[in-house]
Amino acid sequence: MEKVILYLDDASYAQAQLSAAVAQPTHWLLVACAPRMTHRISKWVSHSARENWRAKWADKLFDQVVPPLQKRGDTVTPILAKGPLPELTRALLAEHGEARVVDARRPKSVGGNDAMQWSPGALLGLGAWLLCSFVALDT
Repeated sequence: MEKVILYLDDASYAQAQLSAAVAQPTHWLLVACAPRMTHRISKWVSHSARENWRAKWADKLFDQVVPPLQKRGDTVTPILAKGPLPELTRALLAEHGEARVVDARRPKSVGGNDAMQWSPGALLGLGAWLLCSFVALDT
C-alpha cells in the first residue's frame, strides 16, 4: 500500500488536486494546515481558545476530505499540524516509513485576490527606471 503525506488547507482545492491521485490503495496521512493568526490576536484570545478553534477548523476540513477517500477503500489518518512542516514531515517519515509528500495547500496570492499584483522589487525597479529616464532627459 502506497503512503502519501498530504498537506492541505482548503477542501475544494485539495480535492481538485486529488483528482489525479494514484489508482492503487493508498494510506493517506492528511495534515491540516490551519490558517495563521496574527500575533496580535493573543491579546484578545487565549491559547486554549485558539487551539480549540484550530481543532474545529481541522474537523470541518476532514469532514469534507476523508469520506471520499474512505469510499475508494483508502486508509486515512487525519493530523493537525501544530508546528513547522519540515519537522512534522521528518517525524511522520520516521514513524510511517517511506512516503510520498504532496503539498495540496491553496497558493497564497499577494493582496488577497487572484489579480496581478506588483511585488515591492518590481515597484522599486520601475521607480529606478523612471528616475533614470528623467535624469537622462535632463542631460
